[in-house]
Amino acid sequence: MKMVLAKPRGFCAGVVRAVEIVERALEVYGAPVYVLHEIVHNRRVVADLRERGALFVERLAEVPRGAVVIFSAHGVADRVVAEAEERRLRAVDATCPLVTKVHLQAQRYSSQGYEVVIIGHAGHPEVEGTQGQISGPVHIISSTAEVASLVVADPTRLAYVTQTTLSLDDTREVIEALRGRFPAVKGPDVNDICYATQNRQNAVRQMAGEIDILLVVGARNSSNSNRLREVGERAGITAHLIEEAAQLDPDWFDTHTRVGITAGASAPEVVVEEVLARLRSFGVVSTRELEAPPEGVTFRLPEALTRPSVC
Repeated sequence: MKMVLAKPRGFCAGVVRAVEIVERALEVYGAPVYVLHEIVHNRRVVADLRERGALFVERLAEVPRGAVVIFSAHGVADRVVAEAEERRLRAVDATCPLVTKVHLQAQRYSSQGYEVVIIGHAGHPEVEGTQGQISGPVHIISSTAEVASLVVADPTRLAYVTQTTLSLDDTREVIEALRGRFPAVKGPDVNDICYATQNRQNAVRQMAGEIDILLVVGARNSSNSNRLREVGERAGITAHLIEEAAQLDPDWFDTHTRVGITAGASAPEVVVEEVLARLRSFGVVSTRELEAPPEGVTFRLPEALTRPSVC
């Protein structure tokens, strides 16, 4: 068996920042600190932070008045921010800056009188957060079929934004369908899809011609990890999304299988290493990593966590 490792893979700058925010908040304020929803979609990351004193909740009502609460990297609605202020919580915003960019863009369109279409998956925390930032009419769609049934008040006053972790190919198809039906629609093409999502999908495409099976290390509820699996499937490759090495099935492989491995933007490299170790026990004899320049993207922590006077 031969193995090819995608590059880049794993943690993006937004995930690194979100995890560092929780770690820094624990240092600054002491345990416990509360985190609204999973800080990122990965059980290993969440479990590690929980051991350090982070408490994960689904509702602000679960957070004691005056406590520290961290908003996840996916972003939250305005009403959540208002509720935190009402409960006098010390809120720390870990929203990925690229998600914040989408929020600002959607708000700008809405303030200019446009109906806003969010291209994304209904119910995903990022989409719910973006929807909750918009005061005017909002539509959520994820397919060309939904474009065909979309009803808007004024086709000349329509704009769209996208979830940051979508498939580039699928999103282009939806945008093309929107432009075909509503020629005046405004939007950023696929520019809202974050650099890390694009880079990881492109790496899968790059190695697709030299592998027989793709393993995506990531959580089942991770949008960008699911999209990586879909990119592999679209290239005609058998693809599996796994959260840990124990989920590898020996029946997936034979002595000549060429295995490709990538990892979603919230999957830690330690899990990838565990997967590699188990694959070697199955008979992998060579490993090659794709060549790619460093992504070189970093995001600053919130000012409240960098001021020495905070205690």
